Amino acid sequence: MKRFIVFLAVLLFALLPLTPPALTARAEGMDAPEERYAVAAREDVWFYAAENEESGLFLIPYTYYVRIIREGTMFTAVQYLDDVSPYRAVTGFCKTEQLTFVDFVPVRPYLRREITVAYTIAGENPLGSAFNKIERRFVYYGTSYAGTARYFYVYADGIFDYVPATQDILFERNTDYLEQTSATPDPPPSETEEPSPVPTPVQIVAICAAALAVLAVIVFILRGKRPRPVSSEEF
Repeated sequence: MKRFIVFLAVLLFALLPLTPPALTARAEGMDAPEERYAVAAREDVWFYAAENEESGLFLIPYTYYVRIIREGTMFTAVQYLDDVSPYRAVTGFCKTEQLTFVDFVPVRPYLRREITVAYTIAGENPLGSAFNKIERRFVYYGTSYAGTARYFYVYADGIFDYVPATQDILFERNTDYLEQTSATPDPPPSETEEPSPVPTPVQIVAICAAALAVLAVIVFILRGKRPRPVSSEEF
């Protein structure tokens, strides 16, 4: 009986190391979080320099995205464009309620557009007129307004500034976010699909100890029972 108890204890403790690798494998199989994006699914999504409505710089081009840096209740910290020449990334804020958050990385998150602005020198040049008109090329970020006047927020030579909007900016719209917002959400998983909890090593040790204690009590009881001596009067 003692050999059986020792064999049972060794067998149970030998099975304990099998649990942690299973948990480790499950944790290693988890995917790393990807970058988060939100789309300007309306035409009035402003890009702000600070967390207030007075610091609006430009309107995010309609159906294009911002990368989420930190989501907030009123304002969300975002990035627009990236540092791929001639473009320059800008960080700021958008109103959280105006953004449509998506759970995928868009193929075309930013509008990459350059515009050419022509400047004409006022007045006559008696010595020549070949350079009275100068053209500059800028990276276009978005449109802004000062009253009824329209301006473009642009970048060139390390400087961000506004230029008068003398043309309309035409661009192709994104539609990838529409597939997500129109899709029917998946039903919640049923209770039968939930995995059974895996006992911890401490719980397994406690179960083994309780089992061994019960076996010890049974062995003690069996060994403690002695055959009753036969009296001579019974013959």
